[in-house]
Amino acid sequence: MFDLSLFPPARLHGRYPENLLTESRLEHALRAGLGRLPLAATVRPSLLRRLAGRVEQAGESMRLLDDRELAAVARTLKPQLRRAGLRRDLVVRAFALVREVASRRVGMRHYPVQVMGGFVLLLGMVAEMETGEGKTLTATLAACTAALAGIPVHVITVNDYLARRDAGITRPIYDFLGLSVGTIVSGMSPAARRETYACDIAYCTNKEVVFDYLKDRIALGSRPGAIQLSVRRLCGKGGQASLLMRGLPFAIVDEADSVLIDEARTPLIISGPGAEVSDGEELYHNAIETAARFEEGAHFTIDHGKRTLELTEDGKGLIALLAAVLGSAWQGARRREQLITQALSALHLFKLDRDYLVHDGKVKIIDEYTGRVMADRSWELGLHQLIEAKEGLAISPRNETIAKISYQRFFRRYCFLAGMTGTAREVAGELWSVYRLNVVRVGTNKPLIRTALPFRYYKSLEEKWRALGERVRELHQSGRPVLIGTKTVAASEEVSRRLWRAGVQHVVLNARQDENEAQIIAEAGNAGKVTVATNMAGRGTDIHLGPGVKELGGLHVIATELHDAKRIDRQLFGRCGRQGDPGSYEALVSFEDEIFSRRSKTLVGVVACRCGGEGVLGRVVARLFSDEVQRWMQNAHFHLRSELLRFDEQSEKSMAFSGKGE
Repeated sequence: MFDLSLFPPARLHGRYPENLLTESRLEHALRAGLGRLPLAATVRPSLLRRLAGRVEQAGESMRLLDDRELAAVARTLKPQLRRAGLRRDLVVRAFALVREVASRRVGMRHYPVQVMGGFVLLLGMVAEMETGEGKTLTATLAACTAALAGIPVHVITVNDYLARRDAGITRPIYDFLGLSVGTIVSGMSPAARRETYACDIAYCTNKEVVFDYLKDRIALGSRPGAIQLSVRRLCGKGGQASLLMRGLPFAIVDEADSVLIDEARTPLIISGPGAEVSDGEELYHNAIETAARFEEGAHFTIDHGKRTLELTEDGKGLIALLAAVLGSAWQGARRREQLITQALSALHLFKLDRDYLVHDGKVKIIDEYTGRVMADRSWELGLHQLIEAKEGLAISPRNETIAKISYQRFFRRYCFLAGMTGTAREVAGELWSVYRLNVVRVGTNKPLIRTALPFRYYKSLEEKWRALGERVRELHQSGRPVLIGTKTVAASEEVSRRLWRAGVQHVVLNARQDENEAQIIAEAGNAGKVTVATNMAGRGTDIHLGPGVKELGGLHVIATELHDAKRIDRQLFGRCGRQGDPGSYEALVSFEDEIFSRRSKTLVGVVACRCGGEGVLGRVVARLFSDEVQRWMQNAHFHLRSELLRFDEQSEKSMAFSGKGE
């Protein structure tokens, strides 16, 4: 039986509510085994359509009310929800109320598909909605209903700009309903964060909310229960009032696949000043100089899929031989092997203008999923210092880990978790196995008329860049706006150079030039506009078409390189053809692109590279090769995330056994 009574208030009576349930070995094995199985959603589309119809019916009577009467409905509904929980009839009334308030206060009435998406969120699932279908407005249905029921809500998105924008757009709805709303962004003081988390609804980024949680865990020790809070209060430490958060009650994760899957390969770490390393600068410079003598294959091997590196026996022997002249710091076998492994990683796995850039004499990490600079972040275990030595920069002090948690373990601690994204079906199995989240596909408000053009394959990078210049010049002359997607800062700058040579005016959006992101993306749909962007490409931002652009065919999107997962390619292609607008997309790729070089020695890879994508057979083989490479990369990333989660869980159990907690 379909029941929306998912949030009994008793679940939230604790002072710091979160889900700390552990699973048995059998459950762990089953969850790991199910990671690759696509699981069908448990909610039928017909049921969602019926519920949306009931909301429409309830909304008819609310349209006849004036603002004063509508506010009275909200005041009446709030105690009913807090008393009875999210009962189906109350949820239908709440959705109808939010829909009417949104129409009056922000000029947008939720479409039926958005109402369906709201029900999916309130059921604790992931709503897969096409890009441009209005996920920001969809979230208000579930957020308002839960908040009216007394459940604090975190709406989590991927960057500060989107958190501010979404909170600003939806604030009039919350204000009318008597709900408080705030925004958590980088640079806020602890007092401001505490005040925002005390709001009914807090818009925040994934990284900020995890770090704030880790700070609370450091303050609380092991498990943040009522006893620990009482002890803190008795000791004059303020109890819960001194913590940043109120716990982890209900999270709605925007761009859920990016946050819960893509970014889950890297744990979140809080670090502090570590012990000074004797002769630190000399040690790191010696390590880089020594690692430069090592040869791939002979002394070390690289797993490009997992982005890991391992020394061979010959490599370990060479380290022992060289250590004799490098001083006492190199005498411990384990320490020197770890140091050289990190130095080799700095040289071969981390690339300038792809993984980091140098600004004001400092190494700045680039978020590979958003293309943005990650301010005040550093790599651990000496890797950051080794990259500084590699680039000839001043060596910064090394930090030591104080607290650490993976995204998987953190988001599983929410009492209730839901998400929304345009690209989830490929990772539906992993979302279920790790987070117990089912994926429900929600249709579009208007039919999609986006046109997919055949992918173009080239033998060399030079051929690809030349063809790209000609293709963009052709489109530019027709007046159509063009969005060109690249994977790295270096690639975006190479595209820019080619376009200037071709006489095409354009703007570039990357980690070096991200100050005017909103304005650049807002203008990307104007006639004759050419925009070059890294992965940040305005994710979460609509590109509206300028006057006369629909008649020209809409926005055209070009991918200059395939990503490790097809989902990310689809995210880029989803920039065009929104809400029934015309649009088209294509990919221009080279067999010298990094993703292909990793598998170029396979049988399909050899044939594809020789054919060069020419002729019917060449195009078929090239597409088979690209599919094989992306499938291989997706599996490699899946195993990497699984290993991280397993290691994280083992660390948690070890620390709990020792009494240290996290």
